[in-house]
Amino acid sequence: MWKKIGYGVMMSWVMVMGWWCEGRFVVEKNNLRVTSPESIRGIYECAIGNFGVPQYGGSMTGEVVFPKANQKGCQSFDQFDISFSSKPGGLPTFVLVDRGDCYFTLKAWNAQRAGAATILVVDNRPEPLITMDAPEEETADADYLQNITIPSALVSKSLGNAMKMAIAHGEPVRISLDWREALPHPDDRVQYELWTNSNDECGPKCDAHISFLNHFKGAAQILEKSGYTRFTPHYITWYCPEAFIASRQCKSQCINNGRYCAPDPEQDFSRGYDGKDVIVQNLRQACFFRVANESGKPWLWWDYVTDFSIRCPMRQEKYTKECADQVIQSLGVDLKKVDECIGDIEANVENPVLKAEQDAQIGKGSRGDVTILPTLVINDRQYRGKLGRAAVLKALCSGFRETTEPPICLTEDIETNECLQNNGGCWEDRATNITACRDTFRGRVCECPIVQGVKFLGDGYTHCQASGALRCGINNGGCWKESQMGRTYSACLDDHSSGCKCPPGFRGDGVHKCLDINECEEKAACQCEGCRCKNTWGSYECSCSSASMLYIREHDLCLSKDAKADVRWGLIWILLFVFAAAVLAAYFAYKYRIRTYMDSEIRAIMAQYMPLDNDNHPNSHPSSQIEL
Repeated sequence: MWKKIGYGVMMSWVMVMGWWCEGRFVVEKNNLRVTSPESIRGIYECAIGNFGVPQYGGSMTGEVVFPKANQKGCQSFDQFDISFSSKPGGLPTFVLVDRGDCYFTLKAWNAQRAGAATILVVDNRPEPLITMDAPEEETADADYLQNITIPSALVSKSLGNAMKMAIAHGEPVRISLDWREALPHPDDRVQYELWTNSNDECGPKCDAHISFLNHFKGAAQILEKSGYTRFTPHYITWYCPEAFIASRQCKSQCINNGRYCAPDPEQDFSRGYDGKDVIVQNLRQACFFRVANESGKPWLWWDYVTDFSIRCPMRQEKYTKECADQVIQSLGVDLKKVDECIGDIEANVENPVLKAEQDAQIGKGSRGDVTILPTLVINDRQYRGKLGRAAVLKALCSGFRETTEPPICLTEDIETNECLQNNGGCWEDRATNITACRDTFRGRVCECPIVQGVKFLGDGYTHCQASGALRCGINNGGCWKESQMGRTYSACLDDHSSGCKCPPGFRGDGVHKCLDINECEEKAACQCEGCRCKNTWGSYECSCSSASMLYIREHDLCLSKDAKADVRWGLIWILLFVFAAAVLAAYFAYKYRIRTYMDSEIRAIMAQYMPLDNDNHPNSHPSSQIEL
């Protein structure tokens, strides 16, 4: 239970102090889905490393690489001329390394510097998964710990060996890491705890922790004031075994007769402040939160701890009650109530505040015991990864039920700039600075964009192409375009169609190239007798071999200019003849109609005086008949 307490523990402290009761440490995990090859396809568990930036609320897809050299990742990959930067349009690289020989964090740092998007560490023994943590020892070159930004995971020996075997046989291993269910997100409010410490003399870890408090304060107070979160600070304590209560170590590190203890800040009992001073200040901070919470202003705790770290540092010997009281009064919190909450630290009785803190350390349900400092607990699940403002805010935002996230989760405030590294493995057009990579607090997304009202279609990883009307206005719709000799040709049609097609006179794919067609060589033009053909870029020109000839393109024909004149006069005479014939026909028709009309009138008049031959009157008297 003592192997990891975050701020470092001297061996003498481990021997003297004890964990106040038995508990259990929970390994936080996320899903690993192998999509290829078929032989190992499936869903597996992996343990989230307690460093770097896990992509809480999101997922990542990549291709696994097992290096041929430096397979434990303990040396810089530059020495072996190895790079893990993925190619444009390619999947991000997940580096697989073996456990052993160096710290987990050093492996991750070397992989990140070589361009890896994630590091997967293969366990070297068949055992339940463990949590990879940062080293306890502080060395001069340990500054890289806070610069690790890639996620990390420990995989089982069996899965790691299976992936290595597939890679050795030339089979691509592609996996997806999924953190969407790593933290619960049951409703529209997030409850979270920060297990912290007022000690500021533990080297780079304390400096990083204080930096986190200063940078995260603003976001924490916005979420708390708006009712989006319910925050509670906590403090880990230890106890002194009864057999050592009278020892110098316990008296200098504990209060309330050895019931509540903290490690010596400098890990040196002969100088500086003692663990007793730390446990009292921890108690004061916990009581400040209680009093501020009762007054309806729990967010004032962030102001107190950040102001105290600035105004009352150990190294300036201001880590005192007097300095703390000044900070409390400056924030308008009732100092008398804070002192009453602290109580008598010398009494041989339980302190109700610290007793509640010890009870809270014990894991309930799926949470597990809190044994690492600092630790963040979100919706009863322990956060893993470095305490960075963007990383923690991203994790908190993943704790909200989807679509209920507060506005701060939907702004650039928590962007992690995943698209800045190799464009997130997504498609991009560098000529126009158009990219399919979109960074959100739930992870980067490769999705073809909409630019100036033009929708790009494709898979987002290897291909995106503009579609619809106006698409040619953006990078010519991704199609070929070229100008020569004052002429411009394009393979893009600015309509609702998609794709690229070489214009008439060219052939090619329409995207990368369109080559001029030589219509003259291909006998596609100027095939008439006496015709001459000249190829031009995108077209052709035809002429006749004789200057006295004229080329008719519509009919692919060469005619004599005189012949054309004769033909023209012939046409004129034909038209005149046709006109004259029409006039003559009309005249005869007219005459015929007039004569017919006159005949009918004369017959009608004569009929009035005498019968005609063709008249038939049966009632007429025979004497009236006249023979002609």
